[in-house]
Amino acid sequence: MKISIDELREKVIELESHKGRHTELISVYIPADYDVNSVQRQLEAEKSTAKNIKSTTTRNNVTEALEKIVRYLKGLKQTPPHGLALFSGNISKVEGQMDLQLWEIEPPQPLKIRMYRCDKEFVLEPLQAMLEVSEIFGLLVMDRKEATIGYLEGKRIEVVQKMTSGIPSKVRAGGQSSQRFHRITEGLTKEFYKRISEEMKKVFYDMPKLKGILVGGPIPTKDEFLDGEYLPTKLREKVIGRIDIGDSDESGLKELVEKSRDLLAGQEIVQEKKVLEKFFETLGEKPDLAFYKEADIRKALQYGAVNVLIMSKVFDKKVMKEFSELAENIGSTIEIVSTETPEGEQFNNLSGVGAILRFKV
Repeated sequence: MKISIDELREKVIELESHKGRHTELISVYIPADYDVNSVQRQLEAEKSTAKNIKSTTTRNNVTEALEKIVRYLKGLKQTPPHGLALFSGNISKVEGQMDLQLWEIEPPQPLKIRMYRCDKEFVLEPLQAMLEVSEIFGLLVMDRKEATIGYLEGKRIEVVQKMTSGIPSKVRAGGQSSQRFHRITEGLTKEFYKRISEEMKKVFYDMPKLKGILVGGPIPTKDEFLDGEYLPTKLREKVIGRIDIGDSDESGLKELVEKSRDLLAGQEIVQEKKVLEKFFETLGEKPDLAFYKEADIRKALQYGAVNVLIMSKVFDKKVMKEFSELAENIGSTIEIVSTETPEGEQFNNLSGVGAILRFKV
């Protein structure tokens, strides 16, 4: 079963603490939808390669770790929906003693990487990258000639679409009148804006983790596009910044992100404040629809009555896991909040857990 971001963070911290004496700790990453039997065959072949390791202790440790992973894979019918990360090795602190362990992790987001690595420490970068990603921001840079659409996921900027308008340069062809040339270019500009809007809709309209959209470009162009209401209302309401920049290509996306750092940093806090304000407002005005005691929330989860489950990052991890599983089973929204805002601190002091209900129980 896939784990939460907070559970993943704990696993990563634990795995970071283990160091091998030699190159003997094994990391295996299996992407979503990849054939688990193919990985099993690869690791069987690696056992043959391990026979060439000169050190008897290291050779035995590597072979034992590989066999432990292979045995686990044989018990799987297929790769889990989000892929699988496996780690195994002798983590004994005492020279000559064996403490062979195996960790299997189905991460909260789909794995896109396939890897086998034997090293002095576990390879954790793909999982660490997931810890940085709690939200996605849509990006658009544009002028009248071209536009580039992308998104920011964690620290990674992904380019999705590059477009050109086909609008002719300011030099008029064959004695065209100024007014006629203006009409043609304006018509082409509007068509270009519509095409940008259609592409934005394809990419972002149904993106569940989309937290906001940033639009960059010269002052008249981006404002014409946004104020002209080319974007659907749902996406217009997601626009959190209009940034003045000159480039409308991939470098423009990087400049857009750089100039929006302060804006992006504040978004998570804004979202957190909204969630907690809604909880405290419901608790004050409709106390039958907001719970903050563990026993009441557990009962509401079992009845399928929880619409939004809210938990502080410092809340009891065992109960957090239990409640998260119950909430996922009934399609509740799960919000994890910090203690870094006054609202978050007040919420933690109250109990550290809360629920907004769909109906009274």
